[in-house]
Amino acid sequence: MESCSCCGPITMILACSGGSNVGQISNEIARRLTIDNKGVMFCLAGLGGDVEPLVDRTKSAERVLVIDGCPVACAKKTLERHGIEHEWLELTSLGIEKCPDLELDAAQVECAMNAAEEMLGA
Repeated sequence: MESCSCCGPITMILACSGGSNVGQISNEIARRLTIDNKGVMFCLAGLGGDVEPLVDRTKSAERVLVIDGCPVACAKKTLERHGIEHEWLELTSLGIEKCPDLELDAAQVECAMNAAEEMLGA
């Protein structure tokens, strides 16, 4: 089990970070949860690249939250490919419409942040 001496077991957070508004919101939520000490943002690209130490570390996490922007579910599918158990948050299911705009809408970020915190029980 992963843990740190200051805050107990680690919740790993992996975000899709895709080339759309919802991808960027997912990345922002992972970043904010990490800053707020509600989990630790981790490297989804390392899992996609089959980097063994990163895969092993993620498999040993106490808890894993995956944040995908849309139902294509790239991040979720990456974890499933490695057989990693996780909780999944998909942002368009919250009513946030996917678009190619990379600017962050504050209301959408807050909506997504609230959903992520609720999943984590934070």
